[in-house]
Amino acid sequence: MVKEILAKPEYSREDLLYFMKLTDNQQLQLLYDAAHEMKKTHVGKKAYYRGLIEFSNICTKDCFYCGIRKSSPQERYSMSRDEILEMALWAHENKYGSVTIQSGERQDAEFTGFVADLISEIKAKTNGELAMTLCLGEQPREVYEDWFNRGAQRYLLRMETSNKTLYQSLHPPTANHSYETRVECLKTLKNVGFQVGTGVMIGLPGQTPEDLVDDIIFYKKHDIDMIGMGPYIVHKDTPMGQQVIATGQDTPDARAQRFTYGLKMIALTRLYLKDVNIAATTALQALHPMGRELGLKAGANILMPIITLREYRRKYQLYDDKPCIDDDPSHCKNCLTGRVESIGDTVGFGEWGDPPHFILRRGV
Repeated sequence: MVKEILAKPEYSREDLLYFMKLTDNQQLQLLYDAAHEMKKTHVGKKAYYRGLIEFSNICTKDCFYCGIRKSSPQERYSMSRDEILEMALWAHENKYGSVTIQSGERQDAEFTGFVADLISEIKAKTNGELAMTLCLGEQPREVYEDWFNRGAQRYLLRMETSNKTLYQSLHPPTANHSYETRVECLKTLKNVGFQVGTGVMIGLPGQTPEDLVDDIIFYKKHDIDMIGMGPYIVHKDTPMGQQVIATGQDTPDARAQRFTYGLKMIALTRLYLKDVNIAATTALQALHPMGRELGLKAGANILMPIITLREYRRKYQLYDDKPCIDDDPSHCKNCLTGRVESIGDTVGFGEWGDPPHFILRRGV
């Protein structure tokens, strides 16, 4: 049955669901191998680095699962312009093709203006050679347009789930946590001209295999260029984390199952969408020491090494036991490069690594 489905040129929802429910390890390996071959055909056996700069943990959102939610007692910080530039220039000097600039979600003019000036300065100081992915939440169209016009190429806005009912269970029932607004922002980003990324958490309480399959179909429906998704990991100081722990849903077996679903999601997304960029997220490594390597072997082609200054890293933990928070950027670079090369892939140093899906979509 597995080989027959894999031989199809296109997969139905039922085909995806069959794989999502598959438990036999030998058959799952056939799935991962097929996804790795699809990666080789459509995006190549290269991993592209997106140096991750987590410049502020101040957030206006109060999502029930997140370690930097507005109600968290965590100490807050915002890096200075010079500190952020230091990290961006380090990435450029070390041949990272791109950085990801990430923070908690804010929409105030001070914040959006700060980001706009930062984009312009990074582009100027790197001669336009360093690509930028922004992960800065929901914004008005005019803000997205300004950031794009200043030189940011990519935008990652994670849905966390495409199931509206499940989405609402992850957030307070306020206008600041609207499913419809999130989806509309994805459409706006695409219209503005960004390479558009989204993604989901995998293994959420109440989430079904059908939900995960529908997430993959959601990516295709909205013509997504980049996928950043990973297994749900508990943060013990959040309402959701406390509920999961109290109800016995965070056992070693449960975490192992979430990890396996994470690999399945990468593989099936690669097979279904073919030419998009897919990240092997840090969350995979949090659940398995070889998590990112296995993600690459299942079809991922993007890595996001943390280059945040060390004094801030422990203050930006969306979940517990985040890996690599004590590593310096150079150690992280060397470690990751060794991991990539250990599975026979190479690193696209100095390359932007734009998704072929976007290039074809835009005709550029």
